[in-house]
Amino acid sequence: MVIFRRITQIVSLTAFSVLFLLAAYPLTSHFPVQFFLQLSSLNSVLTLLTARAFLWTLLPGLVLLVLTFFLGRFFCGWICPLGASIDYSDALLHNKSKNNRKSKIHSWRRFKFYLLIAVSICALFTVQIAGWFDPISIFTRTTVTVLYPLINWIITTLLNIFYSIGLFEDTVFSFQDFLQSWLLPITHMTFIGGFFIAFCFSVILLAGMIQKRFWCRNVCPLGALLGVSSLFRWHKRHVTDDCTNCGLCFRNCRMGAIREDFKGTDHSECINCMDCEAVCPVHAIHFGFFKKFAPSKVDFSKRAWMQSVFAGVTLSGLSQIGYKKAVKNDYRIRPPGAVPEDKFLDRCIRCGECIRVCSTSGRGLQFTGIEFGWEGLGTPQLLTPQGYCEYNCNLCGQVCPTQAIQKLPLAEKQDTRMGTAHFDKTRCIPWYYGEDCLVCEEHCPLPDKAIKFVEKTVATIDGQENTVKLPYVDESLCIGCGICTTSCPLIGKRGIYLTNENENRRQA
Repeated sequence: MVIFRRITQIVSLTAFSVLFLLAAYPLTSHFPVQFFLQLSSLNSVLTLLTARAFLWTLLPGLVLLVLTFFLGRFFCGWICPLGASIDYSDALLHNKSKNNRKSKIHSWRRFKFYLLIAVSICALFTVQIAGWFDPISIFTRTTVTVLYPLINWIITTLLNIFYSIGLFEDTVFSFQDFLQSWLLPITHMTFIGGFFIAFCFSVILLAGMIQKRFWCRNVCPLGALLGVSSLFRWHKRHVTDDCTNCGLCFRNCRMGAIREDFKGTDHSECINCMDCEAVCPVHAIHFGFFKKFAPSKVDFSKRAWMQSVFAGVTLSGLSQIGYKKAVKNDYRIRPPGAVPEDKFLDRCIRCGECIRVCSTSGRGLQFTGIEFGWEGLGTPQLLTPQGYCEYNCNLCGQVCPTQAIQKLPLAEKQDTRMGTAHFDKTRCIPWYYGEDCLVCEEHCPLPDKAIKFVEKTVATIDGQENTVKLPYVDESLCIGCGICTTSCPLIGKRGIYLTNENENRRQA
């Protein structure tokens, strides 16, 4: 069973990777590329709380939660891609000479329950922060912004080395075309916040030097939620009277779920890894279904519970006051099909799946920082002039696991307004320099062109008069895709920019 579990982890990681690669423009696969995100019970439960509505896309996570009542935390030990990555990292980093003696570290595992309470309280106050701590969101976000661009950079660098040597150029070129057909993006991707995301992921892995599965034992709120639902599990560990008290199971338990008498088990911690069964020299340990009702207890005090509630309420309040209310949000452009801003913040789990699938991946959609307030940290925004929204792409709505971005038919998406373009007359070439420039109008993808011209005689910067075509935006047509801003030939600050003020006025 241990070998079978490891094979299952490899299959799970492979499935995650395949779905990740399939989430690319053009999206030709009918597989649910966002399935792992929908499988997270933490995302499902807390998004239902913040959205105040039942979303069918979150049903897989609820099904997993029900299965946990019977099978225990099998997801953590068998399916979770972050858990599998931690296992492989621990095999390299963890000092095997250390045993699992009770220590102060052992008491840290209560923290994940406190964190679960805090994020749940935030969800009750419609503040969505579950995605910051959910392991599936963390792993997806890291893959999008760190692992995939890193693999792309390594492969591209090696191919460039072969190009520079001048050997087998045709073969290398054909191999590069083959990789770009399914693995590599056409252009190199860079993401805002990638270094911070890489740092957090590294800390999660390096914590294995302190304790095996440190994140899963002590921090993961999804593990805490599944642990609570595992208290009455039917499939559990059982020790027969043949036990010799050798302690091998206790020392090899990767979750510290075995008690010091070697027979008792903290069922909320056990992830069904079955390492204890494999190392038992007398085969006294078995896993199976037992009808005997013997629930475990979650080990935390009333004081700590109240502290977690207070932390959740305080965090919810701080996200709603201060900097967020003082900042002007007119320049924040959400993806096409995004629900109204308040609902968007309630549903978005900051997973980065829409950023990954964007046809201008690594350019158009980016993670927001704190420039629009703490509550919006890590949510997607269209960032121009670095990138734009492709007119013939509607993939972000197709892969969003929580319906924060609605799934729109292409024709409807092409008519959906994200924002409105405006000319900066102190920068625009025709308006400021008195010279013709048609680039923005040429790139406008709308059939009727949202950018139009009026001929007028103006003074040039050298004092001469010249008849030029002055551009202006027909706001009734502009959808705010941003390609005009991206294509503007000016260096530095562009002569045209986007705001969402007209969209906000229309929704109001």
